[in-house]
Amino acid sequence: MPKLKKSKSGAERCGSALGLADQILQGDSVRVSGRVKSRSRTLEEDQEYVDEKLSRKILQQARIQQEELQTEFGVTPEAKRQPATQLTERRDISDEDEEEAGKWRRGTEDEAPSCETRDGDRRLQRWLTSRAPSDRVTRPQRDPRVNKCTRVLSKYRSGKLPKAFKIIPALSNWEQILYLTEPETWTAAAMYQATRIFTSNLKERMAQRFYNLVLLPRVRDDIAEYKRLNFHLYSALKKALFKPGAWFKGILLPLCESGTCTLREAIIIGSVLTKCSIPVLYSSAAMLKLAETEYNGANSTFLRLLLEKKYALPFRVLDALVAHFLSFRTEKRTLPVLWHQSLLTLVQRYKADLSCEQKEALLELLKIQTHPQITAEIRRELQSAEPRDVEDVTPAMSDD
Repeated sequence: MPKLKKSKSGAERCGSALGLADQILQGDSVRVSGRVKSRSRTLEEDQEYVDEKLSRKILQQARIQQEELQTEFGVTPEAKRQPATQLTERRDISDEDEEEAGKWRRGTEDEAPSCETRDGDRRLQRWLTSRAPSDRVTRPQRDPRVNKCTRVLSKYRSGKLPKAFKIIPALSNWEQILYLTEPETWTAAAMYQATRIFTSNLKERMAQRFYNLVLLPRVRDDIAEYKRLNFHLYSALKKALFKPGAWFKGILLPLCESGTCTLREAIIIGSVLTKCSIPVLYSSAAMLKLAETEYNGANSTFLRLLLEKKYALPFRVLDALVAHFLSFRTEKRTLPVLWHQSLLTLVQRYKADLSCEQKEALLELLKIQTHPQITAEIRRELQSAEPRDVEDVTPAMSDD
């Protein structure tokens, strides 16, 4: 049977009626449909709606900021007349701006009343004015980095310290920031690390304040509580001697001038002097100052330890030390053994640098202040020494 022929549609009939060239041109042309037009209109409507919503939020944020400024600091009349729209930056509205506005709105929903309506604006204004300005000025929130340093230093044993703590010596208000970290709660290992950092980065005057206000009280408290000094705190004292001027002014001299230094403290802290090398100028200045302060047992301990280092002392310092011991000629009380030991050390080390007058004055002193075993040794050292002001009268050898 013959096959039935399919009827062609109207479009196919039109296509068959056109020539080949016309069909190719018709295929390359772009057909414009009505759906694209309706889509672009919908986008324009959406864009218009987004602009209005973001504009309202931006204006609300600017108004709240302006009210906070008026409440806290006050605003000049010129600033009050400035419209709120000028407080905002002129910028293009994009998806990022909408997202930021949403985050700001979500962050303030828990803190302030809603500000969607005029009633919300009035409640917001009452909420802002009800808060005392002093609460926001005198009670600032501590920086989270300071809190982190406090937690780490109170439990520190070993390892790295927070980077925020290492930059404290470079700050102009380093003492205030350091106080916020609560040094009294630091571990002994943290105190050593802090001493190492502040000794390396502070100038001598500032390091002296750190030694006097932070390190010295901690050392004294540890000795008073445990009757000995923690290894890390002892290492901190040795590390602090890298700035000897600050060490003497911030630790040794305040300890002696306090009048409450115990012999245990003097022996423990003084042992640092014997184990570290100290320039002669700093030690000479320290001995000169100790000789001028009011006498106590700690003074004699520190003087003896410094004299045993066998410095080539200037005559001015040596004369001050001799005058210090001669001032006890009118002392009626019985002097401790530490005093006699320090005098013996002075005579043994510097008997050749004493003058005839000093030698005679010290011999007279031994008749007033005596000790059963030590006084005889001091007298023997003085009598066997040749004073510094005796001229050499040895005759010259002749040619014969």
